[in-house]
Amino acid sequence: MISMAVLFAAILLLNIIPAFAPPTWMAMSWIGFNQPDQNPFLLAVIAACAATMGRLILARCSGWLVRGHLMRDADRQNIDVVKAWLEKRKAVTAGVLLLYAFSPFPSNYLFIAYGLTGLRLWLIGVPFFFGRLASYAAWTHFAQVAHSYLDPELDLEGGYLGAYFVVTQLALLCLVFVLMRIDWSAALNEHRLHFRRPRPGENAHT
Repeated sequence: MISMAVLFAAILLLNIIPAFAPPTWMAMSWIGFNQPDQNPFLLAVIAACAATMGRLILARCSGWLVRGHLMRDADRQNIDVVKAWLEKRKAVTAGVLLLYAFSPFPSNYLFIAYGLTGLRLWLIGVPFFFGRLASYAAWTHFAQVAHSYLDPELDLEGGYLGAYFVVTQLALLCLVFVLMRIDWSAALNEHRLHFRRPRPGENAHT
């Protein structure tokens, strides 16, 4: 029987790692397949709590390190345009994040980007928790059902570090950089998409 403390610690670690960590849904499927007698909802609650805490730590670290120490003042002001836009649409933002959290898509880049805005963490943390709770419970339950029909010795770990996974992670992290370079004032207010160019004299931190 897997220890609940070990499960929490493992999922927490997976969600703090900024890139190239195995997807949590894959870990929950593996646990469900190998622990068919465990309560899937209890496992999902623990995993969702750990995943949410881990992602919020990732967002906070992103804000502290990148926004606080590495970004130029002009870049912070540019990101603040997005912050103000999102603050006026909290319900829509939370709803979109909830729908996204139901999916198995990676969320590391999403929390890194969110951390750059400096927005309050509850706005992304609450919908993420409930979305992941539902999806983890489903993945765990389906894996437990699959245990009854498949060979228990079947290797479900797979090669998560295959070329597709690596390329996807790199592409998503590059996307965060691209989002930082977009001129958000022009994009949101004038509906024109173009990239900002660093001006002479812009420094990393003032």
